[in-house]
Amino acid sequence: MHTTTTNGIRISVRVSYNKDYSDPLEKKFVYVYEILIENLTDHPVQVMARHWRIFDSFGTKREVIGEGIIGKQPIIAPGEFHSYSSWSPIGTEIGRMDGRYQVLDLMTEEKFYVNIPSFDLVYPKILN
Repeated sequence: MHTTTTNGIRISVRVSYNKDYSDPLEKKFVYVYEILIENLTDHPVQVMARHWRIFDSFGTKREVIGEGIIGKQPIIAPGEFHSYSSWSPIGTEIGRMDGRYQVLDLMTEEKFYVNIPSFDLVYPKILN
């Protein structure tokens, strides 16, 4: 698991290869990632937006920018968490993802960014 904390918000990521939706012969490698967002602050926060950077092994970068996460803008109370799963395809056996969330402190109305830790996307058969 990959974890980082920014401004009192801890982000943890677990990633796995999804063989059911992948097709290595067609250069389609699909990865599922599980995200845990923990509010370690004294204020409720709301996740407003996301910005992902997805790289393949050729260095090609794809960006995903949008409101909320999987159609939601969750509010996370102090000491609570929000978790979700999503997925991403890439066209090479190895890649990497990272990004950030825009978060709103609901007490101070301050917006700030929270880093999503970088994690590798690796086709399991190349490890053998």
